[in-house]
Amino acid sequence: MILHVAGLDKFIPPFVKLVRFEFNEEGHHFWLAGSLEAYPLECESDVHLCGGGIYGKIKGYVTLLRQLHAARKVILHGLFNIKVVLLLALCPWLLSKCYWVIWGGDLYQYESAKKSLRSRVKEGLRRFVISRIGHLITYIEGDVELARQWYGAKGVHHECLMYLSNVVDPAMIATPTEKRNDDPLNILVGNSAAPSNNHFEVFERLLPHKDDEIKIFVPLSYGDQSHAKEVIALGKAWFGEKLVPMTDFMPFERYLRFLKDVDIAVFNHRRQQAMGNTISLLSMGKTVYLRSDVVQWELFKKEGIAVLDIERNDLKLLDFEVAAHNVQLIKKKFSREKLIEQYARIFYP
Repeated sequence: MILHVAGLDKFIPPFVKLVRFEFNEEGHHFWLAGSLEAYPLECESDVHLCGGGIYGKIKGYVTLLRQLHAARKVILHGLFNIKVVLLLALCPWLLSKCYWVIWGGDLYQYESAKKSLRSRVKEGLRRFVISRIGHLITYIEGDVELARQWYGAKGVHHECLMYLSNVVDPAMIATPTEKRNDDPLNILVGNSAAPSNNHFEVFERLLPHKDDEIKIFVPLSYGDQSHAKEVIALGKAWFGEKLVPMTDFMPFERYLRFLKDVDIAVFNHRRQQAMGNTISLLSMGKTVYLRSDVVQWELFKKEGIAVLDIERNDLKLLDFEVAAHNVQLIKKKFSREKLIEQYARIFYP
């Protein structure tokens, strides 16, 4: 069998459905930790959900240990769970058949690690495991380079879009249209309430445009809610009713429809983040501003996809022809067919 080890997150239920539908040549099993209430999933015989409570967790990790040894391949969806990392460190002979799907946050823990003894022990375990993992899965070469630089990773890199959130929905692909001069400019700032969006820096950059016809939309329905309150307070103080905080959770399909009305997105993350949003927006011919020192900047430049440097600070829209070219490039690179083809090569080489 092929064993998938993951914490329940918004990406996982759609991925489980994809694997069940597209890959039934060999048994895929899913060991999952987390809340089904938050992320509903049909639990069939192929799913083991790690239980709550001390007994449930002990039973869950004993099951995981058994499944890790029985599996032909192990797909690790992120390396956030230190208990999973510890199990792998105690069984290093398993690591050659492990495939780490690099989420970003798990990799960039290197930068946020504290200097406490607990943190140093965790990072030591992670370095031991990551340096010996046989395979790395991501579509961002820069993340592979950082894994090698920071953790001594030596695994084989497999290019893969990873999840359906990084795939363009054909129904949402749009031909760019010229902006009417009398319409307000709709600006999206960040993708969550996480401080890593650096909202305040973006607001400072937008301040010279506060008297222009603009609307600033800020997704804040998940992430650090105390930070979200600070973002709303400052945004309202500086921009008044032109600041539109998005505090209610929006289903994915509705969120995609919302993105169609965005003109400019500003993602001020200092690391790889918000890639699903970025890909969707570019497929709709939208203008995206990024920092030029993040790994996704290099990815888009290599593919010939035009994104703008956040340092420009001019709220310029992409030329019509450039935006249309972006749409075609995104449609070709970030397709469901490509995702399935990439996983087929990983599962059944």
